[in-house]
Amino acid sequence: MKTEEQASVLINNALQIARDTTSDKVFLFLNSEQSCRAYSKIDSLKDETIVLVIPKNQNIPECIINKKTVIHTWSGNQTRFSRVKYAFMQAVLQQVIQPDYKVVCVLGPWGKDHLDTITVHDLSLSWSEEFPFDPRSLITKKFFHTVIAVIDIALDIGALGREGKAVGTTFIIGNVVEILKSSHQAIFNPFKGYPEAVREINSSEVVESIKELAQLDGAFVISGKGIVEAAGRHLDTVSSVTRQFKGFGSRHRAAASITMHSEAIAVVVSQSTGRVTIFDEGKIIASLDPVISSRMV
Repeated sequence: MKTEEQASVLINNALQIARDTTSDKVFLFLNSEQSCRAYSKIDSLKDETIVLVIPKNQNIPECIINKKTVIHTWSGNQTRFSRVKYAFMQAVLQQVIQPDYKVVCVLGPWGKDHLDTITVHDLSLSWSEEFPFDPRSLITKKFFHTVIAVIDIALDIGALGREGKAVGTTFIIGNVVEILKSSHQAIFNPFKGYPEAVREINSSEVVESIKELAQLDGAFVISGKGIVEAAGRHLDTVSSVTRQFKGFGSRHRAAASITMHSEAIAVVVSQSTGRVTIFDEGKIIASLDPVISSRMV
């Protein structure tokens, strides 16, 4: 069976499954302009239920995607389940879906043009501790956009490390005053004294500086507006051991603890696995798994 024929079968089946399960949306994960061109010829793609999920580095012409709703995701390689969760966070942020929707997903291997998998997700149900995902607390935060920007940087660090070496680090986003009270400088703060305009998280220069400084000890502190306030902060609070944190080190526990005592979100990159873990109110609300390809472990 040709790639386009297989895609047509899967998309048609996904739409039928969506109807049978009363799902709200069908997310179709495409990896390239070539696959968008090929699949745009499939009649069922015109169904308004379908949302296209496309990497940020792919600029797909409007004439190809036929004015479909589009979710842009992190451009790097993640596990399939991680790609789905990231797409859900972006979709909630863009108000394409609500946190209690049912969504059918159609996807294939990252970087390939064929589709081979259909999954059904009921976001109103609690996901397991092994694969936590609950964006409801995130969307109540005014700085959700900043959290997503930080997650993109964290995924890059988790997947690639720095100069071929594995890197682990922590980002604390939100209540800067409270965070600074609950931490102290482990190293000289490289962001101190610079105007806000040159410390914005969306600046490519700032992103590169963060990736370089992530090799050093300490956490990054970022305001809700996306201004990097500090790097190299040692978090003074350490959470008690709970079942959820078994197997986690001091970096993750400290990050979890500080979110219990402040209205902040913590994003932690594991040095050993590259996994990106997101904490709110002392709990893991999501974990994302970039596929490690270019770094050394």
